[in-house]
Amino acid sequence: MVWYENEVQRLEQERTLLTYEPKLLFYGSSSIRLWETLAEDFAPYAPANLGFGGSTLAACVWFFDRLMKPFKPNSIIVYAGDNDLGDGRHPEEVFIFFQQLVSRTRQQFGDIPLAFISIKPSISRWNIVDSIRYTNRIIEEEINRQGNNLHFINVYNRMTDNSGYPKREFLDPDGLHINDKGYALWKEIILQYLSTRMS
Repeated sequence: MVWYENEVQRLEQERTLLTYEPKLLFYGSSSIRLWETLAEDFAPYAPANLGFGGSTLAACVWFFDRLMKPFKPNSIIVYAGDNDLGDGRHPEEVFIFFQQLVSRTRQQFGDIPLAFISIKPSISRWNIVDSIRYTNRIIEEEINRQGNNLHFINVYNRMTDNSGYPKREFLDPDGLHINDKGYALWKEIILQYLSTRMS
């Protein structure tokens, strides 16, 4: 996990500069980190962007105490797992990391809303699309089984065309990262979730 250290230190430093108490934590990989308009997109919810580049769901669990513990959130939204699968991990491993993250969240923050954004479809990782779909499915099934203020935010379906292939319009030229149009879609979907769960 040493390769994340600079990014983790950056987030620790940014926390000291905050002028408000964040109530909605966005946690996860570069899809969160690169969301430049996140603060304004979710301003009414007092958000904090705790994304760190290249992070895996495993890394999110590993750094939970350093990055999440200092806060007192009302709600958490997570996007991770994409890089775990890209690194060759199996869906069942990602599922275990998800369960660990839920456990850490419950121990630290109690029964606050915790939402998992589905792993997105991407052109550059089309070769592992079956693993992505399977991971999404077993995590969504676990969320539905547990209840307990766990939620699944499905961005996958809206990012694919009628044949199930990723829509290029939502992705950067690298075929992996989200572009401005992709973030606008995510904003719409997440605000819809927040309006029903946080009102």
